[in-house]
Amino acid sequence: MRTRTLALLAVLAALVLALAAAGCGGDDGDGENGNGNGGGEAVPEGVSGDVTIMGVWTGDEQASFQAVIDSFTEINPDVTVNYNPAGDQLPTVLATAVEGGDPPDLATLPQPGLMRDFAGRGELQPIDFAREQIEENYAESWLDLGTVDGELYGLFFKGANKSTIWYNVNVFEGAGVEPPETWDDLMAAADTIQQYGVPAYSIGGADGWTLTDLFENIYLRTAGPDLYDQLSNHEIPWTDESVITALEMMAEVVGAEENIAGGTTGALQTDFPTSVTRVFSDPPEASMVIEGDFVAGVITESTEAEPGTGFNVFRFPNIDDSPPAVMGGGDAVVLFTQNEAAQALLQYLATPAAAEVWAARGGFSSPNQNLDPEVYPDEINRETASALAEAEVFRFDLSDLQPAAFGGTVGQGLFALFQDFLRNPDDAQGIAQKMEQAAARAYG
Repeated sequence: MRTRTLALLAVLAALVLALAAAGCGGDDGDGENGNGNGGGEAVPEGVSGDVTIMGVWTGDEQASFQAVIDSFTEINPDVTVNYNPAGDQLPTVLATAVEGGDPPDLATLPQPGLMRDFAGRGELQPIDFAREQIEENYAESWLDLGTVDGELYGLFFKGANKSTIWYNVNVFEGAGVEPPETWDDLMAAADTIQQYGVPAYSIGGADGWTLTDLFENIYLRTAGPDLYDQLSNHEIPWTDESVITALEMMAEVVGAEENIAGGTTGALQTDFPTSVTRVFSDPPEASMVIEGDFVAGVITESTEAEPGTGFNVFRFPNIDDSPPAVMGGGDAVVLFTQNEAAQALLQYLATPAAAEVWAARGGFSSPNQNLDPEVYPDEINRETASALAEAEVFRFDLSDLQPAAFGGTVGQGLFALFQDFLRNPDDAQGIAQKMEQAAARAYG
């Protein structure tokens, strides 16, 4: 009912503005958005046609995105939107469709590298028609991420805050530990929790991306955003001293075998979901899991832990007084065809109204800084999502910015190399050399 009411109000508001504009001799397209969507060029209404979308979202995420689509078609009932969930196979399925001359109108891409590849081949349409709304609702860093060679191609509708640490409330209280704000405090808390009788960390080392996420959070805080950008683009080598420093600090976590659930061997055999459930099982096998805001979904779906009393979250701590920063990910909506209805849907997705639909259902963080945080279903979701939208320093997951052979590919590249580092965390120099060799091959 809430979404339907908002949509009807939006239509009425648009009609009022249209009548007012007509009485003033026309509308030049500037000014306040007629849909109540936070400024910028108005979202077109009364459009018609068919729209196809290929996306990464499946299961509960697919259901939530369908609710967003439904809110759009309430405003534009003559548009039919068909969503094709491709999940983790999206890069392959989408590439096949594009190469076969039958691309979808829109797609959601989980890695900026994919967007750059398609844009570089001339497959994508620029989305400057939505620039005004995106600039109104998103921080500059998100526009930069959606830009390739000076052209705006991507709208990051869904984000992920990966600068979070989730903890077992009962273990922390039993050990007399408060959520740490600094790296030194985190190390001290881990030792205290171990003395209490529970390992501090649960690490999903079987999924190498959990290890790259830990490194990236440390590197962003020790090296700073400028060097982070340079390393992301391979403008400095992986043997740079800044990388060695971050690896040695990472070893303080992954090298503390007695403070890892199952030790090193156990961590290498533990996938991400299991690393979460280990912390919130009864009895718990560890006290903390260092991963993104999506941890909450695993906790609520797979354990009996309750928010606030059973589980909670704190921000990744600062290191040597580093300023607040968020490392994360996101899914970008891109346009393949010149389709008026698809353009209208993309413009709608840039508004707080569209983000509100999914945010109210949970399991979602919006980079849209004009979304009212109160729409999130609980305080924990509000905390992690607000940190993402309000971050002055935000950097995208570094491994997702790399060529596929070096970055986010299972069993090779950085994923496999960080698993090697988990096996031998005392050899920061050696693993850095292997990373540089692999990066040099990938960048040609």
